[in-house]
Amino acid sequence: MIFFVWIPFLVPFLAVPAARRLAEALPPRPAAWLLAVAATGLAACSTAALGLLALAGALRLPFFASLENLVAPLDALPAWLAFPAAATAAGLFAVAGTALVRTARRQFAELRAARRQLAPGTGELAVLRDPSPDAYALPGRPGRIVVTTGMLRALEPAEREALFAHERGHLVGRHHLFLAAAELAAHCHPALRALRDPLAYALERSADEYAAGAVGDRKLAARAIGRAALASRAVAAPGRPRAVLAAAAGPVPRRVAALLDRRPAPRLPRGRGARLIAAVVLGCLCVSAASAIEAAADLHGGIETAQGETGHR
Repeated sequence: MIFFVWIPFLVPFLAVPAARRLAEALPPRPAAWLLAVAATGLAACSTAALGLLALAGALRLPFFASLENLVAPLDALPAWLAFPAAATAAGLFAVAGTALVRTARRQFAELRAARRQLAPGTGELAVLRDPSPDAYALPGRPGRIVVTTGMLRALEPAEREALFAHERGHLVGRHHLFLAAAELAAHCHPALRALRDPLAYALERSADEYAAGAVGDRKLAARAIGRAALASRAVAAPGRPRAVLAAAAGPVPRRVAALLDRRPAPRLPRGRGARLIAAVVLGCLCVSAASAIEAAADLHGGIETAQGETGHR
């Protein structure tokens, strides 16, 4: 366990840059899946490793040892390392858990507050009387497209339809779940914070492509997104939850250029180079998961030995 338990903490520092580089060369939807899976997988492994370290140290204490009926000292970690590592792991585990709970509660509260502002039974589109130009996709049952009167005045009718299609793309793709996963994963390991912005960009690009396909005009979709961004100037209306996605968010000029097919060529080489980086990302996920499992198996074996079960076999 002493070797394997540390690997899930180190792997994200290699996997995150590789995942970001690979996402740049992928279409928006696969890129979003790649970043979300990488974030949640690496977060789960590092959190499991923290738990194993904390448990290994706790089982050296008489109270916890008696709960597991240990008749011999647990040797999963050396004595000089067990208590400092366990105390640090328990502290980090508590901090991460508290941050996760607070973030989840804040997101649910903001979403509930946003839904209470909407008139019930008004269909998919909800119009708020607010001079601040804003539009966003509000998840739930049913999902709603929220737009302010200020945004409606800023756009032409055809541009409004493109904007609505963009927000509908967020609802259809359930993009709020991807964003929530990245936000929660960022609390589990500091390196995973670097995946939030590229994931948000990939989700916006995915909704852009959905809107372009829905209206059948890429230039119209690009113009609608650009004008919406200029109108709102990236300032959210007071009632917009921080956990939702909006058409005017992110690097809008880069998104408009992509819709107009003026996006610069990806820096990632095609073919062999892309496959190599994909193998690195997949390998990092597998190594992190295998290391966490192996550390858990080693700890379990150490517990059985400390319980004296091996002597009875």
